[in-house]
Amino acid sequence: MRESSHPSPRRYPPELKERAVRLVFESTAEGERHGAVTRIAHQLGVGPESVRQWVRQAEIDQGLRGGLTSAERTHMKELERENRELRRANEILKSAAAFFGAELDRRSPR
Repeated sequence: MRESSHPSPRRYPPELKERAVRLVFESTAEGERHGAVTRIAHQLGVGPESVRQWVRQAEIDQGLRGGLTSAERTHMKELERENRELRRANEILKSAAAFFGAELDRRSPR
């Protein structure tokens, strides 16, 4: 088995994410911009990059930054999953049509 160079991502509870984002927003509102994300991440025992991504996504969701909102991202994943399922079903139907077409060609008198 091959080992991945990246550790598997941890799942943090939504309450922790919301708290971290709220604390960062409160700190930046008070003028503490430099190092706020890192400081809060360490206080909560979370990686700074995780907190930075949560804050970035919260800014997108609030319309403060451009990008896909959480709802749009979820909808996109659903559409991609549906697309994969439809492609798979289409391949099955193509195979079945080819099989039955060949079977009919063998049986038809010439």
